[in-house]
Amino acid sequence: MKKNLLATLVLSGLCLSALAQKVKFTEYDLDNGLHVILHQDKTAPVVAVSVMYHVGSKDEDPKRTGFAHFFEHLLFEGSPNLKRGEFMKTVSSNGGQNNANTSQDRTFYYEMFPSNQLELGLWLESERMLQPKIDEAGVRTQNEVVKEEKRLRVDNSPYGKFSENIFKHLFKGTPYEWQIIGSMEHLDAATLPEFLAFFKKYYGPANAVLTIAGDIDVEKTKGLVKKYFAEVPKSAPVVKAPYKLPEMNKQIIDTAYDANIQIPAIFTAYRVPGMRSRDSKVMEMISSVLSGGGSSRLNRKMVDEKKTALQVSAFNYGLEDHGAYIALALPNNNTPLNDLLADIDAEVLKLQTELITDKEFKKLQNQFENSYVSANSRMLGVAENLASGYTFHNKNTNDINEELDVIKSITPEEIRAVAKKYLNKDQRVVLYYLPKK
Repeated sequence: MKKNLLATLVLSGLCLSALAQKVKFTEYDLDNGLHVILHQDKTAPVVAVSVMYHVGSKDEDPKRTGFAHFFEHLLFEGSPNLKRGEFMKTVSSNGGQNNANTSQDRTFYYEMFPSNQLELGLWLESERMLQPKIDEAGVRTQNEVVKEEKRLRVDNSPYGKFSENIFKHLFKGTPYEWQIIGSMEHLDAATLPEFLAFFKKYYGPANAVLTIAGDIDVEKTKGLVKKYFAEVPKSAPVVKAPYKLPEMNKQIIDTAYDANIQIPAIFTAYRVPGMRSRDSKVMEMISSVLSGGGSSRLNRKMVDEKKTALQVSAFNYGLEDHGAYIALALPNNNTPLNDLLADIDAEVLKLQTELITDKEFKKLQNQFENSYVSANSRMLGVAENLASGYTFHNKNTNDINEELDVIKSITPEEIRAVAKKYLNKDQRVVLYYLPKK
C-alpha cells in the first residue's frame, strides 16, 4: 500500500511538472487603443471572453465612493440593441455563463461560452463598451441591488466589517482607505451626469484589455475583434491621481463591535508591498507556512495542540500600490484574545529569526506550483492572469509565464529576511473584534 501511495505521489509530481508549461499568446493593439490578448487552446470546445478595465474603488472621488462597484452592476443594464434585463438571459440561453467582479484596482467582466458562440461574446462586450444603457431607471434599479448586497455581505454578515476597520487605519489618507462597495449615501447623492462622466473617463479602450482564451482560430478571431471593437471611439489615456501613503511608525490598536457575531476575534494587519513587488510573492509563501493547511504552524500549534483557537488564518492581501498582510484567530474555550495574539507573534518571530525546514520548503514549492498549474488549467483563469500581467506589471503580459520562475527562485533565507523587514509591530494594526450586545 505504501509503495502504491509513493508511486502515486511521484506520478503526481511528474504530472505537475508536465502541466506547468508556458502559456502561449498573441497580443496587439487596435487603432483606438484597445489592447487585445489571444490564447489558443483546443483541448475543450469552450472559450472565455473577458474585458479588464483598469479602474477600481481607489480611482473614485472620496465623496463619491462605490462608483466602480456600482458600474460592475450598471453595465449589465443593456444597450440600444439589448433590452433591460436581456444581457444575462442572452448568455444563458446560448449555453454560456457570465459575471463580473471589482477590486480596489480593476473591474473584470467575462463570459464563458461554447466556442461556437465566440462572436456572441464579442458582440456583448462591445455593446458594453460602445453604448451601454446608463439612465435614471437603471441607476435606481442598481442602487437598490447594491444596497441589498451591502446588507447581505457587509452589514448583516458575521465579521463583515473587519477589513473596513483595518483599512481605515492601515491606509488612512489614501484611496485604499474606503471599502470597494463604498458609501450608500454617496451613491444616493450622485447624479446621472456624474455616472456618465465616470464611464467616459474609465471605460474606454485606452483603459481596457480584451482577452480571449480557448478553442479559437487566431486569425479568424482577429477579424471578429476588429468587426466589433474597431468602431469604439478612441478614449483619452487615464492618468492616475498621485497620492502619498503617510508613514506608520507605531502600532495602532482598535476595537470594533459586531451584532452579527457571538465569538470574538483578534486581527493583526501589517503594511506590505503591492502585488508588483517580488516581496509580495514572498509574503504569500509566509502565509502558507503559517496557515496553509492543517499541518501549517499556526493550525498545528493553536488548533490541534493547544486547542486555544477554533480557527486561525493568515493571508497576503495584494493590491496594486500597496498590500496588507492579515492574520486572525477565533478563540476556543474562552481563550483570551491576547493569548492568541501572543501565539501568532511567537510564530512570526520564529520566521524572522530561524530558517524554515527543508520539509516545509519543499512542501511550499509544491503547493505554489500546484496552485499555478491549477489557475492556468481553466480558460477563465488564463484570461484573467494574462490581463492582470498586462494591467499591473508594466504591460508585461508574459508575467503569467515568469511567475513560476519567481516562485522557484525564492529561498528560505529570503523568506526570513522579508518576514523580518515587514512583520514588525510598529507597522501594524491590531483589531479586537467583539460581539455587540
